[in-house]
Amino acid sequence: MNANPVGRTATLTKGRRWAALAVLTASLLVITMDMTILNIALPELAGELQPTAEQQLWIIDIYSLVLAGLLVSWSAIADRWGRKRMLMLGYSIFAAASLLVLFADSAEAVIAIRGLLGVGGAMIMPNTLSLIRVIFTDGKERATALGIWAAVSGLGAAVGPLVGGLLLEYFSWHAAFLVNVPLMVGAIIAGIVFLPESRVTSPGRWDALAALLSFIGMILLVWAIKQFGKAASFVVPEAWIAVAIATIALTWFVIRCVRSDAPLLDLRLFRSRPFSAGIIAAFGTTFSMIAALLLVAQWLQLVDGATPIEAGIRMMPLAITGAIASMLAPAVSRSIGARAVLAGGLGLAAIGMLCLGVAGSDLNLAGVIIATSLIGAGTGSLAIASAMIMAGSPVEKAGNAGALEETSYEFGATLGVAILGSISALIYRFQLAIDPALRGIDNGLLAGAKESLGAAVALGEQAGAPELLERASAAFVSSLQAAGYAGGLFMLAVAVLVFVLVPKGTDVEGVEH
Repeated sequence: MNANPVGRTATLTKGRRWAALAVLTASLLVITMDMTILNIALPELAGELQPTAEQQLWIIDIYSLVLAGLLVSWSAIADRWGRKRMLMLGYSIFAAASLLVLFADSAEAVIAIRGLLGVGGAMIMPNTLSLIRVIFTDGKERATALGIWAAVSGLGAAVGPLVGGLLLEYFSWHAAFLVNVPLMVGAIIAGIVFLPESRVTSPGRWDALAALLSFIGMILLVWAIKQFGKAASFVVPEAWIAVAIATIALTWFVIRCVRSDAPLLDLRLFRSRPFSAGIIAAFGTTFSMIAALLLVAQWLQLVDGATPIEAGIRMMPLAITGAIASMLAPAVSRSIGARAVLAGGLGLAAIGMLCLGVAGSDLNLAGVIIATSLIGAGTGSLAIASAMIMAGSPVEKAGNAGALEETSYEFGATLGVAILGSISALIYRFQLAIDPALRGIDNGLLAGAKESLGAAVALGEQAGAPELLERASAAFVSSLQAAGYAGGLFMLAVAVLVFVLVPKGTDVEGVEH
């Protein structure tokens, strides 16, 4: 099918449109699942390959670093080369990289494979959004499709640990990678059959320098933020050097894009208030909640005594309520307005976050389920944020819009873990340092316990020091409480900002651009 200058496709039959959505969301499920499945496989992987602590961090981080660096460039190439072609290439790279795990006999090999998965993921994620924007020309259908997209995205992250746990019951850690292969092969076959091609045939010249600047700037910025988070300190000279270089590169990138007649990334999209509100909502949500949810997962295992699979099951209400809310959001927005749904949803999620803070030392499993259910129900409104982003961008800029949305989610999560996670870690260490009940504990033992709750549990059991376990758990709950309060208040601020920014009567199911 030949694409035309504005990137539209011929109108597809209703059956083919929804079949195309099934292909796009199924591949998205694999990508989001892959982001969390490794958390379960890592202990066994580490036991076999014996990576250093630094190598373990690279195994985890390299995926998001490569993903963040390539989102903008790959989406711009897809607009020119073909969004379906880029998606098929992404599927192929993801499948091939996953298959290479059969030959991985060192930590360096796994790091390289994870990097390749990031390359494939950056080709897939923004193009699922841009193709939805192109395929669904009817605003009502598009809003519904984006609601399903958002639901699947949330479910994938929650299902990952469960799938990983089940696979590891019967197979080695390699299965956490190999499960991607048949799924991606199926996506390639279905994509060839159901997905239409779409490209912008007169996009202007490819700005290679801008692509390089965005790659260098995003990778260095995300890497620096992760270093600050791991150190729980801003006294990290190499990270500041990276921030300085990233600032120069990204500033130069922005200047080139603003001055260009055919920019790699069209920043004029931010002139649309609904578009800007959608981006702010995506960034603010992940910034606010990711650190707290990571702490909740640790609390379930190290304080409440759940196994990893049990912890995953107990976190499922978050995904289930989020999926339901995502699919209901477009219909509700037709009754009370898109602005009310998005801002109200963020406010509801903020209440869930604040519940974690208010519970404090009285936190229990029921309280966690209630809080995470509220968070899930509230963040389901991000389906409306996606609809605002896509409705607020012309069809020929769908790739840019998808890249900006995915970047906002990725950057928000990274920054949230670094800042709110660091604050929580400092509170945990401070509480242990001033706790009078621990004055008789050996200094070396206490120093090790300050590294993390996991370390405190292991050391306390080895040394036969139940008071250390008890006090470390109490300190950890205080750190979780701080993350809940900080994240909840920030999300409330985002909800207010979104409500003010979105014009009254905004219709995300409106006419085509």
